[in-house]
Amino acid sequence: MIEFYLDDRSGVSPYLQLVQQVRQALRLGLLREGDQLPTVKDVVARLAINPNTVLKAYRELEHEGLAAARPGVGTFVTKTLTDASLAAHGPLRRDLGRWLAQAHLAGLDDESIEALFMSTFRTASQEDIA
Repeated sequence: MIEFYLDDRSGVSPYLQLVQQVRQALRLGLLREGDQLPTVKDVVARLAINPNTVLKAYRELEHEGLAAARPGVGTFVTKTLTDASLAAHGPLRRDLGRWLAQAHLAGLDDESIEALFMSTFRTASQEDIA
């Protein structure tokens, strides 16, 4: 089961963070069709957020066709976002882990690593478009 977290520094609304975390878990194969999402009550207790925030996130996931609520039972994943690339995740994760270790050895803190990664990612994405 997914364990939600909130990043107060991200500038992203809490409900959208929950939606993004579910999407990421679906892409990475951590959540599969039929899996149950945490109950609203559990998420509220764990994150100390308003129940309406969780309900809004779950409604968004339903609207996207990724989840469905079963009254009295819970909210369940109805669709996956994984594809054939899932097999490549293991080797890529190991490579990325080595890169992160090198970045830490070079003296970069987490925010610097994230900035470097995102800048490089955006540049590479723009080059692919051009």
